Amino acid sequence: MAHVMIQGASRGVGLEMARQCLERGDRVFATCRAPERAEALLALVDAYPAHLTCVALDLSAPETIQQACETVGRFVDRLHLVVNVAGLLHAEGVAPEKKLEHLEWDAMQAVFAVNTFGPAMVMRYVKPLLQHRERAVLASVSARVGSITDNRLGGWYAYRASKAAQNMFTRTAAIELGRGSRRAIVVALHPGTVETTLSAPFRGGVPADKLFTPEQAARQLLSVLDGLDEASSGKFFAWDGSEIPW
Repeated sequence: MAHVMIQGASRGVGLEMARQCLERGDRVFATCRAPERAEALLALVDAYPAHLTCVALDLSAPETIQQACETVGRFVDRLHLVVNVAGLLHAEGVAPEKKLEHLEWDAMQAVFAVNTFGPAMVMRYVKPLLQHRERAVLASVSARVGSITDNRLGGWYAYRASKAAQNMFTRTAAIELGRGSRRAIVVALHPGTVETTLSAPFRGGVPADKLFTPEQAARQLLSVLDGLDEASSGKFFAWDGSEIPW
């Protein structure tokens, strides 16, 4: 039985990853800001009471990140898969910027807190649970627009930059964890365009065969993760397993 932690599991891809891991028999720790209000996640608890534990974690509140990881550590002494899923593209007062004139300090701080700082702190506090002799994968859901090499259109300043910074944390953590464990694998993932609230305002021109349901996206990402080996660590992969340049 694999021990899995999904950060950002109340809806969308994170919820589906938790569901599919439970269906294959994994022990899952699912985090979100307010588990008591996450109805779909609570329904999973009812279906898998012995295999699913919900833990409160708010990416904008670093003390909750430490507390959540310590809570997981009281249940198990190791994790085999950790996935940072939650992300922020738009919200009240936050929108992708088309021009430099659209940059706002508070909006950039909010985007970086969720997309960069929070996932980095998750990596910090789960590190002890990934340092063992078994295969351990630490993955962060990034985005192709976070690739500096692939940026040909411009715009979306804060989101692009926050994901590029997240990618650097991922790459650097891969080097560190690789020194302590030869079986540690640390990667960034691009899920494609998924039918979630994050992509809702921006997917009008996406071809039907490239617009994925959360169930499809979760299945594809888990397939990529299952196929990784130690040589994959420190790399950036798309939903179909192809490598994306940093």
